[in-house]
Amino acid sequence: QVNFVESGGGLVHPGESLRLSCAASGNTIAKYAMAWFRQASGKQRQLVATISATTTTYEDSVKGRFTISRDASKPTLLLQMNNLKPEDTAVYYCNTLTQMFDWGQGTQVTVSS
Repeated sequence: QVNFVESGGGLVHPGESLRLSCAASGNTIAKYAMAWFRQASGKQRQLVATISATTTTYEDSVKGRFTISRDASKPTLLLQMNNLKPEDTAVYYCNTLTQMFDWGQGTQVTVSS
């Protein structure tokens, strides 16, 4: 079983930035195609960004603002979020692209003026 630990969330104003991190046991982050998901209050969990060996993809609303990457030295999955908007407010989770493992606790991102 793999345990995901997300961190880096917080309360920011519109236009500000945050960098989320995801740590996982074993060699999960280096081994699998990975993704960030988010779940806003009262809504279904949504795919935000994915990363494979050769490709990154983004949900339309975050294109140009969010960047997904891996820090191979740790290994850690990262999500750099720039120009945050109130609609980005959600709990953010990481998992493999196919959601192979149990969800972690996530990290809360709140964007509010």
